Amino acid sequence: MSRRPLFARRPAPAGTDAHRAVVLDAADPSDATELRRLRRRRDVTVVDQRAGLAAELTEVRPPVADTTGGSTWAWYPWRRTLVAVPPESVFHLLRLDRNRNKITVAEQNRFRELRIGVVGLSVGHAIAYTLAQEGLCGGLRLADLDSIELSNLNRIPASLCDLGTNKAVAVARRVAELDPYLDTQVYLDGLTEECMDEFFDGLDLVIEECDSLDMKFRIREEARRRGVPVLMETSDRGLFDVERFDLDPQRPLFHGLLGEVSADTLRGLSTEDKAPHVMRILQTGDLSARMAASMVEIDRTVSTWPQLAGDVQLGGATVAAAVRRFGRGQHLPSGRVRVDLDRTLAALDTSDCAVPRATAPDVDARAADAAVDLTAVDPGPADAVVHAVRLAPSGGNIQPWTLTPTPDGGVDIHLDPARTSALDVAFRGSYVAIGAAAFNATVAAARHGRKATVTAFPAGPASGPVVSVALSPGTDPELAALYPAMVRRITDRAYGRVRPLEPAVAAALQAPVAAVGARLHLVTDRARVARLADLVAASDRIRFLTPLLHREMMGEMRWPASLHAADGIDVATLGMDAADLAKLEVAARADVMAELASWGGGVGAALGDNSRDRINSSSAIAVLTVDAARPADYVRGGMALEHLWIRAGQHGLGVHPVSPVFLYAHDDADRRGLSETFADELGDLQQQFGTTVGLAPSETPVLVLRLSHDTPPPAARSRRLDRDVVLPQFPAVSQTSDPTNGRKS
Repeated sequence: MSRRPLFARRPAPAGTDAHRAVVLDAADPSDATELRRLRRRRDVTVVDQRAGLAAELTEVRPPVADTTGGSTWAWYPWRRTLVAVPPESVFHLLRLDRNRNKITVAEQNRFRELRIGVVGLSVGHAIAYTLAQEGLCGGLRLADLDSIELSNLNRIPASLCDLGTNKAVAVARRVAELDPYLDTQVYLDGLTEECMDEFFDGLDLVIEECDSLDMKFRIREEARRRGVPVLMETSDRGLFDVERFDLDPQRPLFHGLLGEVSADTLRGLSTEDKAPHVMRILQTGDLSARMAASMVEIDRTVSTWPQLAGDVQLGGATVAAAVRRFGRGQHLPSGRVRVDLDRTLAALDTSDCAVPRATAPDVDARAADAAVDLTAVDPGPADAVVHAVRLAPSGGNIQPWTLTPTPDGGVDIHLDPARTSALDVAFRGSYVAIGAAAFNATVAAARHGRKATVTAFPAGPASGPVVSVALSPGTDPELAALYPAMVRRITDRAYGRVRPLEPAVAAALQAPVAAVGARLHLVTDRARVARLADLVAASDRIRFLTPLLHREMMGEMRWPASLHAADGIDVATLGMDAADLAKLEVAARADVMAELASWGGGVGAALGDNSRDRINSSSAIAVLTVDAARPADYVRGGMALEHLWIRAGQHGLGVHPVSPVFLYAHDDADRRGLSETFADELGDLQQQFGTTVGLAPSETPVLVLRLSHDTPPPAARSRRLDRDVVLPQFPAVSQTSDPTNGRKS
């Protein structure tokens, strides 16, 4: 759509035909003189609400400079009223603020370039005003030769004070009182051959709502010649027509419903002679029964066809929706459709009502039932080891392992490449999870008087098990003592209360990490915690707005209807109230995220609020790292992670992983594999994260954890895969395959 200047501004005509506001600026000497003259008149009402406008402006987000206290006024001669208004750009920003983001600011600016003509201002009155109200055009041309009569007030939103006023003037006045900057031109004699060229020059769209059959046809002839689309709304059963002469210059007029006729052959016909043509346009068989019956009674018991205000207002809404699509360049082909509210209401059915997924108590009860067997102590060492492996944490609770028992009562833990996600870059997250599972196995073995030896990649990094856990006679009382806390270990996503992390507790968390050559950064400074909260929130935003990452994230969610699933994250464990769960259901919609992503400009920051708020409620952020980045290093880091997690639980701390999207990305190629659109932003966030935590160049993050005091007991814990699922005969697989299976963001 090319940018063109507005219609030429003309001074408001005097007398009964005045329909434009006169915008006066006190900074201009001639306008200042006129303002002084108007203020001296006793019959002039002055409306000065600049203080209120300034207050409204403070509520606009993002904040804008207050320029409402300027010197701009709108003079309405037909009301003899002078109104203080903001400058044009601020006026539009404030008046249309509540359009956002059903209509974005960028779209609003595009719509202001549209020039729209409306012919026929009975039905057209509602349409023109709706277009102006939504800010869908920068100029209106209004044509109608009739004046408002009392019988028009059943559908035209005018008043008794408007009787005798030309219909086009009445609309233009209402528009001017809504928006003094919106340019309008009126054609008081309707659309005629003499003004046809002037009316059509520069128009983007014509909305035809006139009664004259020959003029209906003539408008389409001219529109087709100029390549201007025509819209028409007929207020019976919501019949709406689109004729895209801009896309198809050879398209037959009225979709070919009238056959071989012309404007000349239709001119001057009697009502009786027009009837067959009108019926072809309206398609008699599709008329509402009441409209069809009324047509039989015209000139007998009724004077003309009936129209209702509600149907006319619906027509305004329908046309406005079509203009939005046209202005956005969305799909709007030629054709006709019925927006039939009566038929829709007749089909009301309580079975169509959405049933809430579940109330909070239902969620908690079902999730609790699912967790009953997870803390049980299994009778023998082999069973205990398998049970402990199943209890290990994994990203999204995907449980990326399959187990093979070994003759000594131990277990080989294999990677299942099918149970992964795009965030699990090169299976690094899966290796961490398998390391955590291996540590659990050592604890279960010690509990049963066995010594567990863990070997990472016994057959090499490209095939075979990731970890082999061999059992032999021996005892380890320190590990055995961890067993009760290990089986009770849980992800605690609830809000905490910020309290200092006692030095003894910090030392107890550092010890098991240091014992395996890993490193633990405990961030407790509130400014650094807040900075990390912002970085993780920004990362969450990217996860929501990247289609693949969003789809996988929502695929992990387990609502009550899917609680039979033994993997994923039960929503009952998210620590959300009913309002937050409702927000999550909105955020789960791919179409909503696609809209946000398309708007650009950093929108969607609120998508990270949940993580930001929870991190800021934490006593510390724990960042666990290792000193290399080989698969075996991630396994080692996973063992340290689980030991740390269990120790934190023993000290009464709630533990919640808050891994950012970039956690397992090593380079730009990894980040582009996560999100091509946001790769550069991910790189910036990753760099800022490392700086804020104080990571050395040689350190590789394993996981990021919230550590929280005084959290309420978790409502539930996530389920685990059945033994039969994790203990099949394991087929040989390559661990170097692409975890995204070729999927791109």
